[in-house]
Amino acid sequence: MKQFFTYVLATIAGIWITAIIAIIGSILMAIIMMAAGMSSSTPSISSHSILHINLDGVIEERLEGRSIMDRLYGVGEDQLSLKDIVKSIRHAKDDSKIDGIFIDCKGGTGGSATIAYIREALTDFKESGKWVVAYGDAYSQQNYFVATAADSLWVNPVGLVDVHGVGGSLTFYKGLLDKLDVEVQVIKVGTYKSAVEPFILTEPSEANRQQIRSYITPIWNYITENIASSRGVSTASVNQWADSILITCDPKLLPGMGVATSLRYRHEAEEWMKEQTDRDKDQNLRLVSPSTYVNTIKDKKSSTRIAVLYATGDIVDNGNEGIVGNKMAPLILDLANDKKVDALVLRVNSGGGSAFASEQIWEALEQFKATGKPFYVSMGDVAASGGYYISCGADKIYCQPVTITGSIGIFGMIPSIKGFLNDKLGITTADIMTNPNANIGIINPMTPIQRAAMQKMIDRGYETFTTRCAEGRNMPIDSIKAIAEGRVWDGVTAKRIGLVDELGNLDDCIADLATANGYLKYELVEYPRTNKEWWEEILDEGTSIKQAMIRKELGAAAPYYDAVKKISKMEHVQCRMQEVVIE
Repeated sequence: MKQFFTYVLATIAGIWITAIIAIIGSILMAIIMMAAGMSSSTPSISSHSILHINLDGVIEERLEGRSIMDRLYGVGEDQLSLKDIVKSIRHAKDDSKIDGIFIDCKGGTGGSATIAYIREALTDFKESGKWVVAYGDAYSQQNYFVATAADSLWVNPVGLVDVHGVGGSLTFYKGLLDKLDVEVQVIKVGTYKSAVEPFILTEPSEANRQQIRSYITPIWNYITENIASSRGVSTASVNQWADSILITCDPKLLPGMGVATSLRYRHEAEEWMKEQTDRDKDQNLRLVSPSTYVNTIKDKKSSTRIAVLYATGDIVDNGNEGIVGNKMAPLILDLANDKKVDALVLRVNSGGGSAFASEQIWEALEQFKATGKPFYVSMGDVAASGGYYISCGADKIYCQPVTITGSIGIFGMIPSIKGFLNDKLGITTADIMTNPNANIGIINPMTPIQRAAMQKMIDRGYETFTTRCAEGRNMPIDSIKAIAEGRVWDGVTAKRIGLVDELGNLDDCIADLATANGYLKYELVEYPRTNKEWWEEILDEGTSIKQAMIRKELGAAAPYYDAVKKISKMEHVQCRMQEVVIE
């Protein structure tokens, strides 16, 4: 064994020399690429250009930063970002080089508020007098909703349009868990807290059915009213389209029904746009994507700075994905202490997660408010449970009519797999303990005393949550509890019952904050930053190369290297018996 470790250490020492050479080489390569990238000028926009919104893929709130390599080789340029799409539409409204907008519908998807935000921006753009056209071979319902904002909505002569309403299927795992002899022990507060139902029921509870109907109905009403207004038909007609399974309709009937402006092949749509932009038939259209266009926009500079902090994804205690508590809370404190930051807008798009992380983020935001700086919240597709927890203390909360919010409740789940081990796998267990609760885990079912203790903890968490909401919204605790119980609300209802202050998108939220505080000019600074500094990227690249080379050379000994590395970093594994979440 001594010889083995001597071999391992000698191999590592030898590899370091090669690794250092590789790192130096990667640095030189990066510098050369950076120089090449810096030498290339900012993309220029020609006259008679068209903003091309290609709805193909998932529309994210905003995109993670691309590495130096990605930017140089154009990787990720076609990714869809709500921020880029809306920003490009807003700027194109007054840009003389942009003649119009082409909505190219290819099935792109996003949340209801995301789609509505884009549509709102398009409607505002049309006030400039410029044209907006939409084309699709097969319109999904979401794409069609966006496309109805266009002056002309064209469908392929053998194309499809899908309008079907709002709804879906819920999946339940109770039957499978029963067959596996796995019991999911649930401790919760909130009649409407439905996240646990798939594990303990075989169909939705009546309370859950009620709350789902109560929020999808106004969302569908909002969609039908906007479609009807844009297409010049009644809401009854839009509902008739949905009830008749419109996707099966003969395309020839669509213009007469008001569904589409006319039927055209793609080349015919392109020829129309060429005529509008002084292009010959044999010339290509000057199409500009939002991701390219935003790189030509010079952001306003001002001594007044509004920080826009994006909180998107699941709320977790630590890690690299979602809203990470041990990263987000310190960042908020930094913004509070940053004299160059005058105000904060928290953009929330989250269904919740860790109760602990939510509390840490909430407290950090309270520290920000204590500085006297304005703090507003803009809700996206969803800001529920933990997403609402971190929002409730804001000076003002904005959401869109189709935003999902509320769900003020809390739960914990602990599976018991003793039956699965004993009856399905033939594995038996024996408990030897100094104290009766020394072995609380996922094997044995909870005792009445243990369950009572867990329930007490969950109740305490619920009291904390509702108290935060009551204080933040300046409402009596009983009023908050009356609309809590884990219930989910649509944006319009949320405003009516006091969970939010105003209906509006992110632009509205920022503009109102500026007006209320007398900011005639202001600069927006986004956090967390998405692009690393060039030297950080080089170090990361060098480290990756070094680690890969070491593992390759060690071969079968690689696991020993990993173990030594973990020990040297004093990494410890923390076992958690249950996860208390608000989602």
